[in-house]
Amino acid sequence: MDPAGGLAHIATMSMIPTPSSDPIHVIGGGLAGSEAAWQLAEAGLAVVLHEMRPVRMTDAHQTDGLAELVCSNSLRSDDPSHNAVGLLHEEMRRAGSLILRCADQTRVPAGSALAVDRDAFSQAVTAALAAHPRIALERGEVVGLPPAAWSSVVIATGPLTAPALAEAVRDLTGEDELAFFDAIAPIVYKESIDFDIAWFQSRYDKASGPGSDGKDYINCPLDKEQYFAFVEELLAGDKTVFKEWEANTPYFDGCMPIEVMAERGPLTLRFGPMKAVGLDDPRTGRWPFAVVQLRQDNALGTLYNMVGFQTKLKHAEQVRIFRTIPGLENAQFARLGGLHRNTFIRSPRVLDASLRLKADPRLRFAGQITGVEGYVESAAIGLLAGRFAAAERLGLPLDPPPPTTAFGALLGHITGGADATHFQPMNVNFGLFPPLEASVHKSQRKPAMAERALRDADGWLARTRAAVAAA
Repeated sequence: MDPAGGLAHIATMSMIPTPSSDPIHVIGGGLAGSEAAWQLAEAGLAVVLHEMRPVRMTDAHQTDGLAELVCSNSLRSDDPSHNAVGLLHEEMRRAGSLILRCADQTRVPAGSALAVDRDAFSQAVTAALAAHPRIALERGEVVGLPPAAWSSVVIATGPLTAPALAEAVRDLTGEDELAFFDAIAPIVYKESIDFDIAWFQSRYDKASGPGSDGKDYINCPLDKEQYFAFVEELLAGDKTVFKEWEANTPYFDGCMPIEVMAERGPLTLRFGPMKAVGLDDPRTGRWPFAVVQLRQDNALGTLYNMVGFQTKLKHAEQVRIFRTIPGLENAQFARLGGLHRNTFIRSPRVLDASLRLKADPRLRFAGQITGVEGYVESAAIGLLAGRFAAAERLGLPLDPPPPTTAFGALLGHITGGADATHFQPMNVNFGLFPPLEASVHKSQRKPAMAERALRDADGWLARTRAAVAAA
């Protein structure tokens, strides 16, 4: 546990009495729910964490583990000075995040990104929560709205919220359900890759993070003819047919299926996930026309994820088409890609500034169901929901993070900064931050915003510690 964690650490160490003996209920054992439960328990409060798996499974999960990663194993950039999600990583570490602690413990090489062994990561989160003396884990679905006797609830059911609960929330708020499609990329056994063709290299040999040697990705090169033939196969391949009621559901750009990207133009992939810039084919010494990259997916290094290759191709078509990629002619797949429907609420309209549902303030929402997109963003909103619920139960001020921080920028967007009418899932980005007060050269703008964010985040955490100490 990070002693800079503020509310969580100080409340635990000072043994603040709980004004109510009622536990706080957290519904959903994904990243957001796991983080919320941890923050609450570390604040000295009793928590009941409800997870419906394995009693009821979802279309995307494969295990009953908490914080299971159902799509990529990457938490994206870990650079706090130039990337907003890397900045969010650092703020979460300083706030005592369980998710970031477990991610750091189970990290695998991924260049400047923070990627994890997905099984070891879930196991670490599950073990930490199961071992906590103030957390009770209950398996089974919470059908419909939580019982009225539950005085404080964090709903972190994610984008795969069970229909009964989703319908109950829709009825309570009077808002129509919003939805989008999310896609999963295939995972390949490393031993089945042909390294007479493929090679290990990060772009420009850039090494970053523990264990990185500048060779964190497997690269499969395509020449011009091979690339255009591959695009034609993608476009012609047999794909999932949607039900009529799903026809107008949009995709989220961050998980756009590879074949949908290809439909935008024949060179879209070459300047997107198949960009070959900074990669030298050892056979020619030159950049190939295009490249397919694979990123390590587990600590043993036996499984590799096809980067950016989320897909709605049918399974047999995936095997056939992806084996046309040079180096993957004999590929064996540990998991094939897929597509599932995600739901989220119109948060700017229905939530208050501390993530409470305006129609029923005993309910807080956290994670992807609030309209944030991405593992880290989901966990961050879970962290905030947990801290807000803890402060409310302990009789402390609900002090929101400053808007200049990654925490505050993300929170502000979903609780009022976004246009509620056209609200769509959003990753954290510097466009959500207030502009700098002083004129700064463009090249230094992001580092300056990051420096301001961490300074203000530290100040926010210090104020929280002081409020706890004075209680």
